[in-house]
Amino acid sequence: MSKVTVFGAGAWGCTMAQVLSDAGNEVVLWGRSADVIDEINSKHTNEKYLATHVLPSNISATTNVDEAFAFSNTYVLAIPAQQLRTTLQSWKEYFKPRCTIISTLKGIEISTQMRMTEVIAEVLGLHQVAIITGPNLADELVLRQPAGAVAAASTQELSEEVRSLFATAYYRVYTSVDVMGCELAGAIKSVIALAVGISIGMGYGENTQAMLITRGLNEVARLCAAHGADPLSAAGLAGMGDLVASCGSPLSRNRTFGEALGRTGSMSQARALVAKTVEGVASAGAVTEIAHRVGIEVPVIEAVGDIVSEQLTPEAAFQRLMEITTKAENFIR
Repeated sequence: MSKVTVFGAGAWGCTMAQVLSDAGNEVVLWGRSADVIDEINSKHTNEKYLATHVLPSNISATTNVDEAFAFSNTYVLAIPAQQLRTTLQSWKEYFKPRCTIISTLKGIEISTQMRMTEVIAEVLGLHQVAIITGPNLADELVLRQPAGAVAAASTQELSEEVRSLFATAYYRVYTSVDVMGCELAGAIKSVIALAVGISIGMGYGENTQAMLITRGLNEVARLCAAHGADPLSAAGLAGMGDLVASCGSPLSRNRTFGEALGRTGSMSQARALVAKTVEGVASAGAVTEIAHRVGIEVPVIEAVGDIVSEQLTPEAAFQRLMEITTKAENFIR
């Protein structure tokens, strides 16, 4: 049994806390809302995010940052990606010298185009940092439906340690040392899921979705390869697996937001209909910048970036996509 602190008491943070508890760990969950934390401690529910689902009774929750950090040397981050830097800066003094930090965040920082582990390293310095990623929709995983994930770290030893923390009868965790590839794939899939959602909202069917998913995966693989990451990560759980779940499920925020955007053609109306954090919206421009920096053509990602920045309507963006000259279908080039 290990002691683990999970930071973030939304749907994903609570789901991660449950997985860790089911894996035999002692878990403390930190959150900002006193009402949510009180409910978790008294009723073992979080109705705001998880309806009537009952969390394990041995998960304790707190709003006290000192108490959360003091509890363990292993910290799981489940907070919004675009809030990571400012949050870490305010917490910097609490991180212990020999702690392990596990990021579950999928996104690219808008202002710097940095991956989440890069932000962690820049703010906190050298620590044992790992990620866990994959096709893990909180609403399904919290019901203990079978799922897979990847624990990625700079060393095989650390990735195996993270795998053992999370492994349960329903959560199958694989290891990887390709942090960059897994992280890039996890961030980019949100943008592709937006594209698929937009196409659905516009009334297009399975052919269009299949084209966007496969060409989007090609963009993921080429971006990974251009950064020296393993392009095969794009074909695994962190890439193709997460892409299938995010593009295919109505539980996906990115797809749901995309549907609203494709149906209305308006970012303001889509935001009113989907009042949740949608990482693909925040990351689209940053991912495009990353691609341009290494000279990679990413027409699907660019189309989404232009739609969410309201430079193009969904109709105009799709027309542009269909006018691009086709070449030999090669997965990497």
